Amino acid sequence: MPQSAPTADRSPRIAFQGVAGAYSDLACRHVFPDRATLPCDSFEDTFASVHEGRAALAMIPVDNSVAGRVADIHRLLPNSGLAIVGEHFQRVNHHLLAPKGATLTGLREAHSHVHALSQCRDFIRELGLKAVVHADTAGAAAMVAERGDPRIAAIASSLAGEIYGLESLRANIEDAEHNTTRFLIMAREARWPAPDSGLVISSFVFRVRNVPAALYKALGGFATNGVNMTKLESYLVGGNFVAAQFYADIEGHPESRPVKLALEELRFFSHEVKILGVYPGHPFRLSGPPDESD
Repeated sequence: MPQSAPTADRSPRIAFQGVAGAYSDLACRHVFPDRATLPCDSFEDTFASVHEGRAALAMIPVDNSVAGRVADIHRLLPNSGLAIVGEHFQRVNHHLLAPKGATLTGLREAHSHVHALSQCRDFIRELGLKAVVHADTAGAAAMVAERGDPRIAAIASSLAGEIYGLESLRANIEDAEHNTTRFLIMAREARWPAPDSGLVISSFVFRVRNVPAALYKALGGFATNGVNMTKLESYLVGGNFVAAQFYADIEGHPESRPVKLALEELRFFSHEVKILGVYPGHPFRLSGPPDESD
């Protein structure tokens, strides 16, 4: 079984999908303030940067408390060739960023990622702004800085404002106070913590046989052995509507007796069970996210 001792890193950088100033970049800097960050064009490029040694780790967003799961990521994770070695919950604080000299009353448009725009719907309506969709939040901030039009603003992080020289006209403009994104930290090799090292999360994927009650039977072992399943999602595979793969997170270590028995039952009623990572649970799970307002 994988052990907790990490292998030597060929590069100290941590990779993320997006451009400088993205919320993934902000998460990297919060968790690893001593590491340089490496922007990547896509999630596939982010995974490849770790495989090729251009980065030691990858910071991958998987869920948001308002927008739900990040599109396609659960399909990509099983084939990434990387292991989950940690998690991070990042409080999302949206800022309204504009060129120097711009005013709230003079704004006409707000540019950002579709999720950020939806998360600030009430604020955008309050100011009577036109919402314009961009590929990402930081990219919108870069465009606003380049154009320098005081009528156009971006919704992005304070980090993006600092990088692109924009002023924050209003902070914390998100509609929901609980707006939080969960990230997975990934590496080339697994780094399992000890079974008795506190809260441990195990993530895995599996498929069930296409027979009645297969999922019910496959998951029965977690209930009977008292294993808490904190996440279960399904998505279609193979280009058809009859085969589904399931992604799950549980509390517990595969080497602990309850989890070991539950996984044995899962393997009996399903197939292609693949553990993606065993890692320490983030303190958010016990007490909520730290105050990381910008």
